[in-house]
Amino acid sequence: MVAFAGLSALLAGCQTTSVAPTDAEGRAEPSTSATPGRTESPVQSGRPAPVTGLRPSQPADSFDAAPADLIGRISAGLVLPAASDSAIDREFDWYVANADYLNLVLRRSERYLHHIVEALERNGMPLDLALLPIVESAYDPFAYSRGQAAGLWQIIPGTGRELGLKQDWWYDARRDVLESTEAALQYLRQLEQQFDGDWLLAVAGYNAGGGGVSRAVRRAAAEGRTTDFWGARPYLPVETRSYVPKLMALARLVADPEEHGVSLPAIADEPYFRVIETGGQVDMALAAQIAGMSTDELYRLNPGVNHWATDPDGPHRLLVPVDRADALATAVSSADGLAGVRWIRHIVSAGETLGHLALEYRTTAQVLRQANGISGDLIRVGQGLMVPQPTGASDGYGLLAAAFAEGTDDPSSGERRQTYVVQAGDSLWSVARRYGVTVANLAQWNSMSSQDILSIGRELVVWSDSPVFVPTGNQRIRRITYTVRQGDSLYRISTRFRVSVADLLQWNNISPERYLQPGQQLILFVDVTDQST
Repeated sequence: MVAFAGLSALLAGCQTTSVAPTDAEGRAEPSTSATPGRTESPVQSGRPAPVTGLRPSQPADSFDAAPADLIGRISAGLVLPAASDSAIDREFDWYVANADYLNLVLRRSERYLHHIVEALERNGMPLDLALLPIVESAYDPFAYSRGQAAGLWQIIPGTGRELGLKQDWWYDARRDVLESTEAALQYLRQLEQQFDGDWLLAVAGYNAGGGGVSRAVRRAAAEGRTTDFWGARPYLPVETRSYVPKLMALARLVADPEEHGVSLPAIADEPYFRVIETGGQVDMALAAQIAGMSTDELYRLNPGVNHWATDPDGPHRLLVPVDRADALATAVSSADGLAGVRWIRHIVSAGETLGHLALEYRTTAQVLRQANGISGDLIRVGQGLMVPQPTGASDGYGLLAAAFAEGTDDPSSGERRQTYVVQAGDSLWSVARRYGVTVANLAQWNSMSSQDILSIGRELVVWSDSPVFVPTGNQRIRRITYTVRQGDSLYRISTRFRVSVADLLQWNNISPERYLQPGQQLILFVDVTDQST
């Protein structure tokens, strides 16, 4: 995960499967034995020399012959200094033992790998870095961590903003293949320059932040240790101590997979996609239909698109498989161009606000303001509003759900319109508390002042992600938000909090067939006196 100073990554290390000699402090000491096909890091003499772009063990004329495939091209361009260390060995052993998983990830990378390799070579950077998304996201463009890191390169929101990556309701450049790759390489280059050409420290900085690595290097120097990654490693976050060895283990395996009995998939060393300029906002389902491909596949190449259409403010382009690009390009260049989006007209009714209309139509109040030239929040009964809508059925945008499976920046996700009938003793405060909403929002939804007194029998509109009413008279019941962890299941969560699986399904409007995702948030109503663990 990309992080600046003070932000740590969320990648956990694997269990140890091999043992190496240790120094006086119990740290695994890097060996001086060379790994086949790799350059050794001068672990005894401080920081290694800057990368030259060519391994000493590689013949100078080896670049004359083109590699058979993209994996071979990466293997020929591995230039990071390497060492033999127990941390690398255990990661390496895991990848060898789980070669099927590695093959799955590499096959998934086929859509993006050629572009990333080309970008690395264009910037004169080690091709080892093309393996970094395996560590970060397993080459899943929809990967989303508990720390809100997103995309192939797992960039957190703050870092994305620092790198100039746009993030709004329509579009998240942290997941965009072109934008995120450019930003990640830019950040890695900054880190490499910060650490005087030491790429291992730069990779560590990508995970732990440049400031954190600098502090670890200074502490290593004060303790009389080397100031390379290995000397600074004991002072780095636990995740970072295994993060760099994971990349080095992958590079070792890619350098010579056959020696270790591993067969890696052949990936054609040619572009997978073309960039088609659309000239404006386009509906994803319509574009996929014209290109003769599935909408899901279009989303996999354009994962930065948050919803059913591209951002009206751009970028106005789509990545399309090479063999499907001509049809889309022809449609764009036709007299009518590529059709944009479908609009519907909504007539405002009593009690409706921009906020709950946005929820009803799965958009945002800001989008409605922009579409209708509204500067504030005031709308009138009988007023007509233009609302953008998808051209296809809701199930025609399958990967939209996947994009937000582990988290979302969309504040309206899961909320729906409910009606509550006021009872004796109710107030705006008590009703808001029951549904986990604010008094201000409850008053706005019902065209009231937050000081108004409720009349018995009045119907209140409530927009909430909780479909149940929890009586405030029972002071033992509390509404909590639980974040799903690795290995959780509906049964395990229901047992832990002493609630039923049926209630979990109802409270969160989910299907029992749907797998829970780490980072997913669930609403629970629990009896606080019945929680012994």
